[in-house]
Amino acid sequence: MPEARVRGRVFSGMQPSGEAHLGNYLGALRQWVDLQHDHECFFCIVDEHAITGEFTPEELPGRIFDLAVSFLAVGLDPERSTIFVQSDVPEHTTLAWLFNAVTPLGDLERMTQYKDKSSRLESVPAGLLNYPILQTADILLYRASLVPVGEDQVQHLELSREIARRWNGRFGDFFPEPQPILSKAGRILGLDGNAKMSKSLGNTVGILADPEEVHARVRTAVTDPQRVRKSDPGRPEVCNVYTLHRHFTGPTLLPDIADQCRAATRGCVDCKHILSDHIVEHFAEARERAAELQARPSQVQEVLEAGAERARAEARATMEEVRHRMGMAWRECVPSRSGRA
Repeated sequence: MPEARVRGRVFSGMQPSGEAHLGNYLGALRQWVDLQHDHECFFCIVDEHAITGEFTPEELPGRIFDLAVSFLAVGLDPERSTIFVQSDVPEHTTLAWLFNAVTPLGDLERMTQYKDKSSRLESVPAGLLNYPILQTADILLYRASLVPVGEDQVQHLELSREIARRWNGRFGDFFPEPQPILSKAGRILGLDGNAKMSKSLGNTVGILADPEEVHARVRTAVTDPQRVRKSDPGRPEVCNVYTLHRHFTGPTLLPDIADQCRAATRGCVDCKHILSDHIVEHFAEARERAAELQARPSQVQEVLEAGAERARAEARATMEEVRHRMGMAWRECVPSRSGRA
């Protein structure tokens, strides 16, 4: 990658849930596409994180492929970014195990996401507790100094910084303390208006969905709960549909959307139809690119394999230094047999 354009190394990952949805795009992918022009970027499909929750082995490969298509369709460029699958680089889990040696149990148990998810489970898998350690290994394996994150991941990143400090304090300064790049989009609510956009909740819109599906999905979106009839004045500031308008409707049209909502001169159905049209238009080129990639799956495979090869080279160099500093480079201490009878 051209050194002249690099301003810090970036790492970020996304779980393979299949085709990306609006929340993935607004919260991460759009920012990733911008970052790759000025930074050295590693973008990973984190399938080893995905197995800490419910998953179907038969469906996982297809979900990995579909997410890779989404990455490339929205503009991630394999000439500028290293795009790969986590499990293709075994050093991720190796480094995670070594980080267990410097991570207090109490720090893991204090993670908000762990407490929230474990409270809903009868039997809590150890992988859920250790999830932030693997996340730390993902980042530090490439010695990334910048990590694009949403607000819900800031606590995990602070733990990554603490793990880097603890390891460096014991074995010598080597790992950077990664800094967050917060998404400007904020928390993207799903169509239900209550929870974060998530496929498991069925409240998403796929970025590669055809126009009919986009319209059908947006039609179900919750709006201002106080606006029961078209004649009722609306409150754009509390309407989730208007929040999405802010991302997909141009600044010259946005004031009209808000004004007619407040004046009750445009109904929610019409407002949703306009939003649907803008979403369809926004992703028109991405749908075309996705169709081309889906017709040539070997091209997607080649991108992921090339990315994994590049990632493995970086990972091996990191682990060589880590093993040396942690006293595991035992071969260096074995006396040479040269010159013996």
